Amino acid sequence: MADETSPLSSVAVLGTGIMGAAMARNLAAAGLEVRAWNRTRERAEPLAADGVTVAAEAAEAVRGADAVLTALTDGPAALEVMRAAAPGAAGGTPWIQAGTVGPEGLVPLVELAEERGLRLLDAPVLGTREPAEAGELTVLVSGPSALETRVAPVLDAIGARTRWLGEEPGAASRLKLVLNNWVLTLINGTAETLALAEGLGVDPRDVLGAVAGGPLDVPYLHAKARLILEGAYEASFPLSGARKDADLISRAARKAGVRLDATPALAERLRRAEAQGHGADDAAASFFAAFTSSDHGRGDARGAS
Repeated sequence: MADETSPLSSVAVLGTGIMGAAMARNLAAAGLEVRAWNRTRERAEPLAADGVTVAAEAAEAVRGADAVLTALTDGPAALEVMRAAAPGAAGGTPWIQAGTVGPEGLVPLVELAEERGLRLLDAPVLGTREPAEAGELTVLVSGPSALETRVAPVLDAIGARTRWLGEEPGAASRLKLVLNNWVLTLINGTAETLALAEGLGVDPRDVLGAVAGGPLDVPYLHAKARLILEGAYEASFPLSGARKDADLISRAARKAGVRLDATPALAERLRRAEAQGHGADDAAASFFAAFTSSDHGRGDARGAS
């Protein structure tokens, strides 16, 4: 087992979706040896052009790697993949869990890490496609602080800043849910506000112009409004992932004895947009959940219920 304070030089990335692929590219650009695996291999293969070795099996990707980074959809996916990968990992290997899994989803991951002798860092990231591609994510980390120097090359490559939150793994996942509750509030607020504007015959550009530069202005408002106004929904934060996070937040709140009204309703709204065919679109496509026919929603036929 390597000295915990010596910087690592190789990393296995398991999961190469929007976030994982961007992380793998930035890790390779930083000079690390990167091996990547994805359940659908075709999604990982373009990374070879960036100097990433694409593995056929998860265990093959982690074998000999100094660290493992998982960027998977949810807790059950991370658990399933790491169960398959763990036999290839050496004891003491740092496992950087970068997905939004929630406190409950993290529990079996902690148990698996202990069972396999891995050093788990709970490290969900704050940011979407563009900051991921630019290596400008905010990384929230909790877990063994003794690993800070060793994993610094990975965290520095994928993020612009890292916030260490203590030794308890769940601290980072709890903060991520709180932050995502705010993100989802902004996305849904934008979508519903522009839907209301359309319904009332108000020019949405008047809405944006009225708040521009004032205390009600938020950059995220303009970013998501642009997608809606242009009818361009390439996913930065996929709607299906937003719905998953809204469900995680709602369950965590109930368990903590906190009554949330808006977030469970938002989860249902996102579920409705998924049923309309928008699951793979950006979460701003929750705009369409405001309408029941394609006569609304900027003429997108998928807006039909």
